[in-house]
Amino acid sequence: MTNELIDEGNPWTKKSEKIIYDNPWIIVREHQVIDPSGNDTIYGVVSAKHLAVGIIPLDENYNTWLVGQFRYPLRLYSWEIVEGGGKFHIDPVETAKRELKEETGLEAREYTKIMEMQTSNCISDEIAYIYIAKGITEGIASPDDNEQLKIAKVPFAEAYRLVMEGRIQDGISVAGILKTHLLIQQGKI
Repeated sequence: MTNELIDEGNPWTKKSEKIIYDNPWIIVREHQVIDPSGNDTIYGVVSAKHLAVGIIPLDENYNTWLVGQFRYPLRLYSWEIVEGGGKFHIDPVETAKRELKEETGLEAREYTKIMEMQTSNCISDEIAYIYIAKGITEGIASPDDNEQLKIAKVPFAEAYRLVMEGRIQDGISVAGILKTHLLIQQGKI
């Protein structure tokens, strides 16, 4: 490892913290801190109450399924890979299996974790796990009552093109599709 990539440790000092907001999905804490330059300041941290998972189902012809839905925080419609959340004490692959079945009706014989990522580490501690699902069997979706999802089966190359054109912008989807594309190009999938 080069000297530039050595972990330098934590230059922040936490003096105190308090809960600002708490709901079933997130908790927001305000930390009173001393920053790396020695200044007293605050830092807000959003903690997710669930693990994030993303699933890229691939059939034998390299087709995949995308999920379309309106994303309230950004006030826009978004096409994404299959995504959802799971309890911290449950293996993320079990959450991936459940989310794939609920959102698309698909089941898979094989799940391969292709990455673990921090979704927005400047404000959140959320961790996401991304899987490729193979050995696909189609079934009937049963999304949550509050989800209005559209499902599109597309060639994986189309999903990759949508990322490269900036039409898929969701972070987990972008990371997962780019990594999958690289693995396909390297002959590892």
